[in-house]
Amino acid sequence: MFSLNEQLGKDCFIVGEFTLCEVLLLNDVNFPWLILVPKVEGVSELHHLTESQQQQFLKESGNIAAMIESLFKPDKLNIAAIGNKVRQLHIHHIGRFESDPCWPETVWGYGKGIPYTDQQRDDTLARIRNFLSDLPDFTY
Repeated sequence: MFSLNEQLGKDCFIVGEFTLCEVLLLNDVNFPWLILVPKVEGVSELHHLTESQQQQFLKESGNIAAMIESLFKPDKLNIAAIGNKVRQLHIHHIGRFESDPCWPETVWGYGKGIPYTDQQRDDTLARIRNFLSDLPDFTY
């Protein structure tokens, strides 16, 4: 049975879910930073998913990438699965800007993030959910 890693639950807000993945928003206002977590227990690497799950993941990842580009207009989109601290498979989708606090370096280890205010969180989640709600396999 799938359960979300405790650290991801502490660091993120739940946006909703696709057929395969939970969709999370990292609590850092510096970046539009979404994380997809396949709802498959015991998986730590993308290639551990079945072929059909991998295809579904690519579809869902593409939807998140398109949403970030459309809503936030980043200069660059970073997509990565690191998993050194949190082994549960989770894939980061991060909108990067030349004006962000660590450009052009990676976002990992740049310092403390800035948490969303309640209003920023609510507004951002509403914008994201509104965009994704047009997709047939997204629910929240």
